[in-house]
Amino acid sequence: MISVIGIGPSSEDITIKAINAIKAADVIITYKSYIKNIEDLTIGKEVILKGMGDEIKRAELAIKMSQEGKKVALVSSGDPGVFGMGNVLFQIISKYSDVDVEVIPGVTAATFSAGKLGAPLHDFAVISFSDILTPLSEIKRKVKAACEADLVIAIYNPLSKTRTKPFEESIKIMLETKKPETPVGIVKSKDFGVDVSITTLDKLSEIEINMSTTLIIGNSMTYIQDGYMITPRGYRVSYPIHPLSREFYENYLEGNINVGPNRDCEYYPCHNNHQSCTFCYCPFYPCGEGSTGGKWIKDKGVWSCEDCEWIHNDDTVKCIQTKLPDILEEVGDLKNKKKELLKLRRECIFSTK
Repeated sequence: MISVIGIGPSSEDITIKAINAIKAADVIITYKSYIKNIEDLTIGKEVILKGMGDEIKRAELAIKMSQEGKKVALVSSGDPGVFGMGNVLFQIISKYSDVDVEVIPGVTAATFSAGKLGAPLHDFAVISFSDILTPLSEIKRKVKAACEADLVIAIYNPLSKTRTKPFEESIKIMLETKKPETPVGIVKSKDFGVDVSITTLDKLSEIEINMSTTLIIGNSMTYIQDGYMITPRGYRVSYPIHPLSREFYENYLEGNINVGPNRDCEYYPCHNNHQSCTFCYCPFYPCGEGSTGGKWIKDKGVWSCEDCEWIHNDDTVKCIQTKLPDILEEVGDLKNKKKELLKLRRECIFSTK
């Protein structure tokens, strides 16, 4: 039996199932840098350490020793199926008969890093920038597709001293597609612990990054609040319809709306000069998440739109107007159809932010 085991990023993150499988093994085969995280589990066992580039040899050796009747632990950091030994073993296993394999998942760098940053993952892609086995054209194609799909992107192996082109070319692609202020989480592994920081896409090239760094590139919804990197899922926050909002949308449904700036309003401009006042009261209020600048007034239960100017942009108004009349049939739909309204908001953020 071969157990392909992911031990996560550190000894503190190994799962109970992984520990038990290593304890049950007769032989442990792993990369020499990983052994420090499981040394206390190797006592009395045969331990075979290999270097970088010996992945095929490790897999072949695991199969050979398994056929000799030994229980083999083939150990990867992170998860063995994410740029780990699982992919290698299954690539060559069809050369042999009667090889029993179990895969024991581990905590991969994307989810480990996300936990350090807050909650930055929604729909996301994981891309390695290592071009040792992958052509640069393929890396660039994947980055472009992920950007065009507005996926959060977790980047492994971003940069080394001698291998800079995948990083440089990919950042160019991202800046062509994403806003320069897109949040980027940086989690850098060290011998003891990790360094965690958050920057923006346009400043990423100024940061010291290496092969032990994982990057989380946000999407159009990602924002920073209280030091956390957050990509919201769009949950509905229950809230009563404000009387002035009710009055506004009664007029809206009757076709009595002001289009564009309302310079006759005593409060104009409440956000910026030339703002559109078409939606004086936001149809999504409260959206309950800060991707457009809103925030909760702490401990008051009140959602503040003071820093949100998105609803007052002409492109935003144009996008909302394409579908809002079909959703909003009566004022009560501001509450009853909130999920549909929030999906429209996400759609318009992607097309306008």
